[in-house]
Amino acid sequence: MELLSGLLASQPEIALFLALAIGHAIGAIRFGPFQLGGICGTLIAALVIGQSGSRLDDDVKNVAFAVFIFALGFTGGPQFFANVGREWRIGLLSVVEVFVLLILLAIAVPLLGLDQGTAAGLLAGAATESAVIGTASEAISRLGVSPEQVRVLQTNIVTAYSVTYLFGLVSIVLFTSQFAPWLLRVNLRESAGKLWQKLGGENDMGEGQSSALPLLVARVLRVEGVAGNSVLEAEKLVALGVTIRRVRRDGNTFRPTPAEVLRAGDVVLAVGRRDAMVTFTGLVGPEMLDEPDAPGMEAVQSEQDVLLTRREVGGLTLARLRQMADVGMGRGVYIQRIARMQHSVPTLPETVLERGDVLTLTGPQEAVQRVVPELGYPVTPTIKTDFVFLGIGVLLGMLIGSFSVRLGQADLTLGTGGGCLVSGLMFGWLRARVPLFGSLPSSAAEILKDFGLATFIAAVGLSAGPDAIKLIREYGLILPVAGILVSVVPAAISLFIGHRWLKLDTPILLGAVAGQHCSTPTIMALTSAAGNGTPVIGYTITYAISNVLLPLLGPVSVAMAGALARH
Repeated sequence: MELLSGLLASQPEIALFLALAIGHAIGAIRFGPFQLGGICGTLIAALVIGQSGSRLDDDVKNVAFAVFIFALGFTGGPQFFANVGREWRIGLLSVVEVFVLLILLAIAVPLLGLDQGTAAGLLAGAATESAVIGTASEAISRLGVSPEQVRVLQTNIVTAYSVTYLFGLVSIVLFTSQFAPWLLRVNLRESAGKLWQKLGGENDMGEGQSSALPLLVARVLRVEGVAGNSVLEAEKLVALGVTIRRVRRDGNTFRPTPAEVLRAGDVVLAVGRRDAMVTFTGLVGPEMLDEPDAPGMEAVQSEQDVLLTRREVGGLTLARLRQMADVGMGRGVYIQRIARMQHSVPTLPETVLERGDVLTLTGPQEAVQRVVPELGYPVTPTIKTDFVFLGIGVLLGMLIGSFSVRLGQADLTLGTGGGCLVSGLMFGWLRARVPLFGSLPSSAAEILKDFGLATFIAAVGLSAGPDAIKLIREYGLILPVAGILVSVVPAAISLFIGHRWLKLDTPILLGAVAGQHCSTPTIMALTSAAGNGTPVIGYTITYAISNVLLPLLGPVSVAMAGALARH
């Protein structure tokens, strides 16, 4: 054991990767719907390994956090700016979360005698926002106290976070998926089903069915019921959810124009949404099961991801967009998937599109290529990262964070964390508007976020290891109880405001409450309880806003705790 401790102390890089490996293995263990996740697991592993005396240089910790927070802002920038103004009703709940958290912290600090580090750790853990650890740690390093006091306070941040995170996570998962529906006296699954139908989904859509069956299908039909109608008139019978791609008449196969009049006995190739195709088949005529392999009747589709940037399209429903594209260049092109903040949003007729969404278009290749410029820019798969763009972005963030404003006795500054977050937001928004440079593939951005935060957390945990037990002994069960209250009270107040005043649909409201905590396990449990993806609509809005607001609370919580302690 002494040999291992000596090895870890002399070669801290071994301790780092040991903490990452063990931590993510711990975080992957699932207890029912609960899972600690890699970050919390890494912190626990680092606290234990830190007993060996292994330490990482502060420079490693600072660089890792700067890269993480820039990538966080970069990926969230487009949705943040898109949601702040237009979706103010749902986004208001993120502001409610921030104010209630600060009020609870103002009560807890004098009542429990919390120091600045413990107060910030309580906020980070109960709100399940790991980024607060970084911004609060940086704020503590600028307090002007002795290095030993800085180390102790930073240790208290991660210890309080590790204790309260689990209780905060369990509390918000149970609250949103179980207790909140009970308080509202609603059946969550029935409410989500009604909302699904309200948004234009199939009546029989249930859990798992959307993923088990294809969204787009092709059928070869013999024309009977719509003979005498034009192609466009026939398509309008199902709200333009189906396109007639080919017509076979008298042995000849051709591509019809929208004005082509259909005749009895024509054989048509129809491609469209599965839900619309059921109705369309009943209106047109019987399916010709022996025709799909006939020459000229193949349903060849092309797929293209496009980043939605056009202002006039953002805010439209899918149904409205389809109406605008009936005889224009968009005819025959369908939106098969919508990704928002890397979460899948239901592709229903009344789903509202947001600027910054990534849309997966499907249709004839020439039609898809014509549509892309009308929506935004093609997302070209790439594995290359523009390191010039990334380097300038992080450098600019550090410069922004170095500026300070003197306000009375306080020296207000964003610090490296806040500066890189602001820079990431701006660069992410710029990349979304003009995606001709600054390539940072989503997979690369995720690695920067995951590895950057995990390395930072491991570095902090290793430093905190020897002193962590002292804080746990000092507060005992007080911190877990405080973590539950700080997690649930803002959620309960947001639930009341969203239900009573904002009149939000229950699944969207619960998704928004989950998004306030930026908690992926919570939205996973919630969508499972709801039986469909409708809660994601509210989740992505508050998730984008809270991902910006909560990290900024790190310095605020440190300053507030310090001011209250002096009084």
